[in-house]
Order: sequence, then C-alpha cells, then structure tokens
Amino acid sequence: MRRVCFLLKVRADRIEEYTRRHAEVWPDMLAALRETGWRNYSLFLRPDGLLVGYFETDDLDAALAGMAAREVNTRWQTEMAPFFEGLDGAPDEGITPLTEVFHLD
Repeated sequence: MRRVCFLLKVRADRIEEYTRRHAEVWPDMLAALRETGWRNYSLFLRPDGLLVGYFETDDLDAALAGMAAREVNTRWQTEMAPFFEGLDGAPDEGITPLTEVFHLD
C-alpha cells in the first residue's frame, strides 16, 4: 500500500464554492474512486487556498489511469479546473506526489 500526498492551490475567490462542491461530491464519482483503488482519501484546505490531498492505493499508476478512463472523472475534472491556480490541464493531472520522509504507524 502506498500513501500519496500532493499539493494544489485553490483560487482565493473560489474557496467557498470549492468547499461547498466537496460537501456534495457526486455518488458516481465516489464510486469510481473506490473502484479504481483510491482509499482513505482526504483533502485539507488552508484559508489561503493551499490544498493538501492524501490517499492510499496499492498502485498509483493504475489508480490514476483508472480514473482517467472514467467519464465521470472527465466531467468532474472539467468542472473543478477553474478552481485552481497554476494548472495547464485537469486537476488530477497536477498531482505530483510529495516524498514521504517520516511515518508513525
């Protein structure tokens, strides 16, 4: 099992709406995440828009590829893209895993 942590930046003027949208994630999006191996997935948002994402998966490449092949993910990423700063593509394409330097089990 691999722990994955990543950072993105939500636009300051979109933080409230971004938070609201994630309180109502589409059921088919949640199902797709589960079916493609995303587990224990959390998003944490700092007041200035820094977003910290964390999830666990057995195979990161397979989890990303599985979601990339899902139509619901294409729709979700298209809707979420305007919320972020500094991205040229879909938000899930901006996931650059951070290097884990410590873990207390």
